[in-house]
This record gives sequence, structure tokens and C-alpha cells, in this order.
Amino acid sequence: MNNLENARNTINEVDEELILLFKKRMEASKIIATYKKENNIPILDEEREKILFKKNLELLNDKELEKYYLIFLEGVLNASKNYQKDLMEK
Repeated sequence: MNNLENARNTINEVDEELILLFKKRMEASKIIATYKKENNIPILDEEREKILFKKNLELLNDKELEKYYLIFLEGVLNASKNYQKDLMEK
């Protein structure tokens, strides 16, 4: 195998792991949505998001990737919030 094939195989493996982690995250979001609905708590917690961004950027610890990680994290958070919103409207 050449380097391109190896890199693509690595990406495929990571994508499979991300799918499992995504499903795990969304299951937690479902539990949170139920709690928020029962306790009349809004979906968005701006302070928690600020803390989450700061903590995760510290964990990333890579200035070159920071901009791209923020795009990734924003997408994940939006998916979770939209899922919670849909669940709470049922």
C-alpha cells in the first residue's frame, strides 16, 4: 500500500470511531433534553459553551489546528442542540 491508501484507511478507521462517539454523544444529549424539558431549562447554556470551547482548545493544544477544531466543535454542538430541540418539541 502507498501512503495515500494508508492515510485513507486511517481516515476510514477514524470515521468509524467518530460515528460510535457521535451516537454516544447524541444518546447523552437525549438524556439531557429529557431533563431540560422536565425542568423547563433552555437548550442553550452560553456559559457552559464558553467553558467547553476553552477547555477543549486547551486539550487540543495545537494552534495550527485550532481554527479547524472550532469548526468541528461548532458542528457537533449544533447537531446536539438541534437534536435536543427536536426531542423537546415532541
